[in-house]
Amino acid sequence: MHILHLVIPIALGLGVAVALDLMSAARGLLPPGFQVPWRRVLATLVVAALLAVGVFAPLGALGEKTAAPDVSQITTPQLFLLHALMVATMGIWFLLGFAGRQARPAPAPPPAVEPESVAPPAAEFGEVGWLPPSVLLPDDPPPLPLSPSPSSPPSPPVPLGRQLAAQFGFIPPTSVSREIGLGLLLGLGAWVAVLVALMAVAGVLWAVGGESAVPKAPPALVPFIAGLPVWVRFLVSLSAGVVEESFFRGFLQPRVGILLSTACFVLAHLSYGQPFMLVGIALLSLIYGFLVKWRQNLWPAMAAHALFDGVQLLVIVPAALRMLQGTGGKVAAFLW
Repeated sequence: MHILHLVIPIALGLGVAVALDLMSAARGLLPPGFQVPWRRVLATLVVAALLAVGVFAPLGALGEKTAAPDVSQITTPQLFLLHALMVATMGIWFLLGFAGRQARPAPAPPPAVEPESVAPPAAEFGEVGWLPPSVLLPDDPPPLPLSPSPSSPPSPPVPLGRQLAAQFGFIPPTSVSREIGLGLLLGLGAWVAVLVALMAVAGVLWAVGGESAVPKAPPALVPFIAGLPVWVRFLVSLSAGVVEESFFRGFLQPRVGILLSTACFVLAHLSYGQPFMLVGIALLSLIYGFLVKWRQNLWPAMAAHALFDGVQLLVIVPAALRMLQGTGGKVAAFLW
């Protein structure tokens, strides 16, 4: 059975990575560097490795009884290891796709044809994701004419940093501060909505005699993190909001869709060992996913995610643990 611990995550990771590559090509989001076969294959393998380790690894051990992990041995740097791997994966994928292969502005249509805007209207972005590599942003240099005169200098390629921001959803339609403020406001609403939904689900389970499905204690990792210094909990919340949203909503969602990116996000949290928690995680992921689709950038979702985790780790979990100690351990898992 131990061979399944490797086969299942590797197979699923490779399958989703190949789907990511094929769906990117179908949506016109394949980087120009992937015209070189070895770049495309290597990028796919890097993404597959991250998905196997960080998303699908817990599936290999489903159905087996394993000892609870000793969270006391976890060091502070290890708390950020998966996030560091996500950043490295996105960085490698982007460099393989764009470094040395920067996209140039698309040529303008022939003079006889009614001129059209080079950049597609914002409403179309929600259908295909982020900007294709060859599409200019509104304030980019003007495109080359169809038949440039000898005296016309060639337009410069789109800067690599701007390509990165465009590909991962960091360019907002308004100011960054406004998008973050909107995300904080909606994040509070999402937190309340998810908490109410979980309480309702827990109430239904208790009413039909399925109270055993509602855990009475949090996962071991939750109180461990809640007991760390405030600055560590703050960094964990900030890192989760920025990195996880960048990977699942900025990188995966525009290329594979909301449902598959949400499934990956939920499975990445399976290691907590409490299926009931996955209901809330799935609801949050869908909220963040549609928020990104609506606003066409990551800033609101990052702010909402970081706020949710911050409220949980800095306020709710410590208070719930104190309540847990005072009630003999009978506190429903929706408090986590």
